[in-house]
Amino acid sequence: MGDPAPAARHVTAEHARDLLRTMLLILRFEERCVELYSETKIRGFLHLYIGEEAVAVGVMAALDDDDAVLATYRELGHALARGVPARSIMAEMFGRQEGCSRGRGGSMHLFDVSRRFYGGNAIVAGALPLAVGLALADRLAGRPRVTVCFFGEGAVAEGEFHESMNLAALWELPVLFCCENNLYAMGTALARSQAQTDMALKAATYEMPAWPVDGMDVLAVEAAARAAVDSVRRGGGPHFLELRTYRFRAHSMYDPELYRDKSEVERWKERDPIGALTERMTATGVLDPSVVDELEAAIGEEISDAVAFAEAGTLEPVTDLLRFVTSEAGRP
Repeated sequence: MGDPAPAARHVTAEHARDLLRTMLLILRFEERCVELYSETKIRGFLHLYIGEEAVAVGVMAALDDDDAVLATYRELGHALARGVPARSIMAEMFGRQEGCSRGRGGSMHLFDVSRRFYGGNAIVAGALPLAVGLALADRLAGRPRVTVCFFGEGAVAEGEFHESMNLAALWELPVLFCCENNLYAMGTALARSQAQTDMALKAATYEMPAWPVDGMDVLAVEAAARAAVDSVRRGGGPHFLELRTYRFRAHSMYDPELYRDKSEVERWKERDPIGALTERMTATGVLDPSVVDELEAAIGEEISDAVAFAEAGTLEPVTDLLRFVTSEAGRP
């Protein structure tokens, strides 16, 4: 169960810039969403990924365009890291039909089949059986693809987790399970809900390679994901990564966050993955400090453009209310 992929020691300036840019995009995009939510321009639920950016960015860097990705209801970061356009996501947040899910899904149900991003899922552990199905289809068709499924540690307590792990192992399916262990399932601490708190150890009981990773270090995440993805693609069967991370914000915008000490949050913020990568790359001379300012400016423009696009978007007409609900109504 040991970690076969230590964090990469060398990274090019271009790659460091790409990793940093994507993490910054996730952070600034979500910060803007908080403002828009407060202005009631975004409605419904909103689960922020701030603090966990290294997980999505590191894993996505190890994937091919043809691989499949499934995520959780906290999937803004996953979608952006996968390359779903900011415009498309923001329009979805506004409930506009120009959104990636035609405005019908909102923040919990982003979907983009052109990027093989098969959506967030409002049901805890709901994506796990879907990942097994996609991986089975690829194996039966002989396609050299990998399916990656993100889920929180709370999902490990669900029956779907055990059923999916068992089938994936039995059938030696090409799937990478990525457990985002942020220590809290909504407002319940991991130690209060699960007797065994070592998620990688649990996964190893299904006879698959499984190891923990520092989820606050994007280079460590990428290195581990590359090792796992390469092994899965070569026919090594399912793999499991326990990405130990932390969300800096509450479970959702509705959450008063009374279940954890502020001092705990502040301690984790000292390990902010964006600041850590910037400091590390700057200290080693890989990243010029001026690059950060350039990235911030470009990202600011991209997000402003996305908001303008969403505000100019259109709502679906009432006549389309039943479209996609039945096979007949779904026809053009």
